[in-house]
Amino acid sequence: MSERIIRGRVDRSGALVSADTPLLRLQQRAGAGLDKPLALPHLARLVALAQRLQRDISRPLYAADDHSDIHALVRITPDADGASLEISDWRTRPVMQPQVPVIADSAAVPQSWTWECDQQLRLVALHAAPDAPAIPGGWEGRSLSELFELQPDEDGRFPVLRALARQSRFESQRVQAAGIAMTLSGEALFDATGRFTGFRGLAVVAEDQVPAEPKGGGALVDPAFGSLPLSDPQFGRRIDGALRGPLSRIIATAETISGQFDGPIRADYARYAGDIAHAGRHLLGLVDDLADLQNIERPGFKAARDEIDLGDLARRAVGLLGMKAEEKGIRIDAPRTDDRAPATGEFRRVLQVLLNLLGNAIRYSPDNSQIWIRVDREGDRAMVTVADQGQGIDAEQQAVVFEKFERLGRTDSGGSGLGLYIARRLARAMDGELTVDSAPGQGARFTLSLPARDA
Repeated sequence: MSERIIRGRVDRSGALVSADTPLLRLQQRAGAGLDKPLALPHLARLVALAQRLQRDISRPLYAADDHSDIHALVRITPDADGASLEISDWRTRPVMQPQVPVIADSAAVPQSWTWECDQQLRLVALHAAPDAPAIPGGWEGRSLSELFELQPDEDGRFPVLRALARQSRFESQRVQAAGIAMTLSGEALFDATGRFTGFRGLAVVAEDQVPAEPKGGGALVDPAFGSLPLSDPQFGRRIDGALRGPLSRIIATAETISGQFDGPIRADYARYAGDIAHAGRHLLGLVDDLADLQNIERPGFKAARDEIDLGDLARRAVGLLGMKAEEKGIRIDAPRTDDRAPATGEFRRVLQVLLNLLGNAIRYSPDNSQIWIRVDREGDRAMVTVADQGQGIDAEQQAVVFEKFERLGRTDSGGSGLGLYIARRLARAMDGELTVDSAPGQGARFTLSLPARDA
């Protein structure tokens, strides 16, 4: 790392007219020089942004050449004649040369495909080695991620996404293509002006793509799990630990890219990373549901007996999901602060049930509608009801809505089909009940009842 300030100057046309040695060398290695358009795509975009806004901006800077990745901080000061550049905290990291020549012809690499995509990640070329698996038909113009299902590495990262943000080479991106495990590597492509134009690389069939078969009795044989039957309580705890960390890292990485915290990227790339983060959160929710499922179905499961107030817990649930409702323009009519329904039940589990009911109401309610939450008491039962203006549930669906993995025919990625099953099991474990009252076109009203207590 160097503490010195590296300076440069760009004219109104975007040409680099002066530069200290490190910046000039980087410009030259990108195929340009002085009085030529700035050939560093990330820096060129930042300069254009500063000139358009006509104000100083300071951002992280990422660049790469054949020898190193470069991270730095750049301050850009626009003026009538162009912009001044001040670059600090210049860091270089050698690039590990790929073991496979990524631009080699597939014929030279066994069991491989050669591919090329444009700057929007649409495939423009795909060729197979003679001994490689057949290429699926209809690939022309498809997105790279449609043909190659991306999988995270051991650290939960996607090398291709990092390369996309940096417009640099990548390797060791694990993918699935037509059911075949492969490893993807690629080089970033640029035109004569330094504009990023896409990637070209290889997809090589993985050597150990076929997993070992389980050995008898439904046991899972894996170094992370040992040999455990699915019913073993240790299985749930181990799978939860094995998946939660990687999924959390996937979500964090994708959110960093979609939020453009490491610098600006194309809007469609940011949306793609956002989709990955959304899918990661969905999978993490499924892990939570599976862990809960095994927990509540084990013999002897019991919920705690806390002194709770259903009105207070309902307001807490609204506080946690209120922003999600606002995104759809949904108004939640929550219990007032003096609306109380003292009850007995496990605080954490009751809140979990209410979050599930309210989350479902938000998910399946139309935009700009309303949700009501009411608390009440009837005899020795304290109750909280969540009502929405959704499409409603007919009698046949009501008979199965609390069953395991039941999603009422929905194919969206909104849930696992376990939420209501778990919610009812939890309600009954607290000597309570969860019921539904609905009709097509009249919304749905889910009511949680628990043993009441005197205030």
